[in-house]
Amino acid sequence: MSEHPEPYDSPQHRDETAIAGMWLFLASEILLFGGLFLIFVVYSHSHAAGWALGVRHTSLVIGGINTVLLLTSSMVYTLGVEAARNGNARGIIQAGLGAAALGMTFLCLKGWEWHTEFGEHLFPGPGFAIGGPQAGGAQLFYSFYFLSTALHGLHMLVGIGLIAWVCLRTYRGRGRLLQVMPVEVVGLYWSFVDLVWILLFPVLYLIGRV
Repeated sequence: MSEHPEPYDSPQHRDETAIAGMWLFLASEILLFGGLFLIFVVYSHSHAAGWALGVRHTSLVIGGINTVLLLTSSMVYTLGVEAARNGNARGIIQAGLGAAALGMTFLCLKGWEWHTEFGEHLFPGPGFAIGGPQAGGAQLFYSFYFLSTALHGLHMLVGIGLIAWVCLRTYRGRGRLLQVMPVEVVGLYWSFVDLVWILLFPVLYLIGRV
């Protein structure tokens, strides 16, 4: 690795630019998810009873387990960032694989939850299981539910792919000087995915349940 990689003035300048670029990207993602939460604020108030009825049909157990899995995954990946700062390639790979495995478990549970909900006819449209005067509000909730969890799941798949890339890159670079920047940049993205779920969890599983 060159000490002055083009087009940057120095390796430090390169790393600072990468970190700033990730923060800029995450800012655009905040705008995306911010629009979703605006939908929640509007419709959870204008169709409060139906929205709450939809919330009560979600699986609090699976949602709670997935929250623990994702929080644990972020903590595990943090160990990988610390390992990178200490020049520990093995620690990066172990933490990365652990975080990715927890993320995949999250997605598998979410897939099973979706499968159950489709089987219970909770997907909005003809044949929707919830009837009565609150059916419209419940369908609005499930439209939000499937859209937000699909979007979050897509971001998780990207994050798992990035973690796998970090692990592969680290494995191939054994014996050479470790670069901390890629590990930290992916860590920022993974933490963002975690934060989005922490905000989604009460919206999808708690608010209006009681």
